Amino acid sequence: MGGAICRLQPMRIGPWQLPNPVIVAPMAGVTDRPFRQLCRRLGAGHAVSEMAASNPQLWQSVKTSRRLDHEGESEPIAVQLAGADPQMMAEAARFNVEKGARIIDINMGCPVKKVCSAASGSALLQNEDLVARILEAVVEACTPLGVPVTLKTRTGWDAKNRNVLRVAKRAESIGIAALALHGRTRADLYTGEAEYHTIREVKAALQIPLIANGDIDSPEKAKAVLDYTGADGVMIGRAAQGRPWIFREVAHYLQTGEHLPPPTWSELRELLLHHLDDHYRFYGEYTGVRTARKHIGWYLGKLPGGAELCAEINRIESTKAQSRAIAQWFEQTKDAGPLAA
Repeated sequence: MGGAICRLQPMRIGPWQLPNPVIVAPMAGVTDRPFRQLCRRLGAGHAVSEMAASNPQLWQSVKTSRRLDHEGESEPIAVQLAGADPQMMAEAARFNVEKGARIIDINMGCPVKKVCSAASGSALLQNEDLVARILEAVVEACTPLGVPVTLKTRTGWDAKNRNVLRVAKRAESIGIAALALHGRTRADLYTGEAEYHTIREVKAALQIPLIANGDIDSPEKAKAVLDYTGADGVMIGRAAQGRPWIFREVAHYLQTGEHLPPPTWSELRELLLHHLDDHYRFYGEYTGVRTARKHIGWYLGKLPGGAELCAEINRIESTKAQSRAIAQWFEQTKDAGPLAA
């Protein structure tokens, strides 16, 4: 029996109406162009890039150049920026718009020590005036270009300093077009349970779209979060690692109240090999074979015999041998039974 259908209004970010409100969360080292394109093909209504550095000295680096490569991506291309200097962030926004960005997203949610030690990411929540100056500078730079600015953040720095309601209201007054809120403080990292009550409180105080993020790992969870918080959309991150079809599952369930069947072994094989082919082309031989290992582990590591395969994959040094080992593994395990939902 299907669940109750979640009645959602079409979600807009500035001039852009999204096909559905199920969004790929930006994740450093994960949501590169091949992964974003795959998630979009598998039902995601929107995808935001890995965070790109606002420091112009880094724009020509190999890592940043890859993050600025949007060839073949569907509109609207959304680029996330990280930094702590308002004018540098504004300059980076203009630079990325010239490179094809149609939405600029500002990272004030990353909890990683390396980012926070540079006073970026969620560390900015300790300085609300600096938050405002960054938002004002980027909005001022993007508005004449017709490019909306969005913000991704957390509920605060720690349990004693949950200030997202003030930050969100200020962001809205400055002109932010939408807010994505991860229901944890910076101190929580990725532990504990997401604070959906905080997301609900913030949504009730805003007129702009709010996207709920944190622990959304199934169609039922997505619907429950939307129903409880009143959010306009959901953002899925870690649950999509090795399971990019979660976006079509969630979108279909929200629209119909019915479940889609899990991928067959044949479809999983084709999805993974196609993803790897794009990945290798994007990164090249040396980097491609190494960065693909984590994706292969996410796809296959928990399947029967997957751990042994991943151990073998980690020793392989060529992309062709990597793909061949996976194809052979699927040939040997194709009769292992249906995949779990």
